Amino acid sequence: MFTTRLMSSVVLLALALFTIYSGGYLLAAVLYFLAMLAYHELTRACKLGGGEKANGLERIGYAGITAYYLLMAFAENKLYLFLGLITILVAFMFLYVLTFPRYGAEQVMCAFFCVAYAPVMLSFIYLVRCLPYGIYTVWMIFISSWICDTCAYVVGMLLGKHKLTPILSPKKSVEGAIGGVAGSGIVGALYAYFVVEQAISGQKVVWIFVLISAVGAVISQVGDLAASAIKRNHEIKDYGKLIPGHGGVMDRFDSVIFTAPMIYFLALMLIHG
Repeated sequence: MFTTRLMSSVVLLALALFTIYSGGYLLAAVLYFLAMLAYHELTRACKLGGGEKANGLERIGYAGITAYYLLMAFAENKLYLFLGLITILVAFMFLYVLTFPRYGAEQVMCAFFCVAYAPVMLSFIYLVRCLPYGIYTVWMIFISSWICDTCAYVVGMLLGKHKLTPILSPKKSVEGAIGGVAGSGIVGALYAYFVVEQAISGQKVVWIFVLISAVGAVISQVGDLAASAIKRNHEIKDYGKLIPGHGGVMDRFDSVIFTAPMIYFLALMLIHG
């Protein structure tokens, strides 16, 4: 199991490096693929659908995600993305009222949640990559999530004594959580000093990257626990089986989903503000 998980992680890292470095339409297409899979996993976990044929709510979700990602890739003004998101909500409500009482209000709210939670939040990886110096800033998303996860695991194994969330995730510790934030901050500082400042002359951004990575690490742990809570509520072990040793898209990208929007707005405020 460990070998399978390790090999999958190496492959994922290699694909992430190539895709994010390339950026542009390739990155948009890969994120669209992940978004559609994540939406499928969430709707199945929340028992929104489940049949061989997608129901009306699912179809609107898939169509809405497609339209949203087309806007993301081709619209110059990214404010259109907010219009796209609101249009998806309106489309769900149209279906709700025109087919009443086929779908319950909780189903409609769940369908919109499944769109906003993973597909929309994942799109911020692309939006960060499109920022000035985005080729450097985008890696903070993964430093704040995957590095945090690794450091939290190691520190928790070595020093963990106080449980962070005893009922939700008994193996996670306060010490591990602190170690994850500290580890992300340290790696963020090293990345800023040895990579970013060397590539962009005149930029002194170490403290900014430390702050971004530390805040992102806190948010990433919330994302990880939130995805776990949904699984607990619906009594499932994994969201899917796409990635050997990891589960589905939601299992592997649960923390990244939360971190990406936070990194985007922190970068706008602290770097480009």
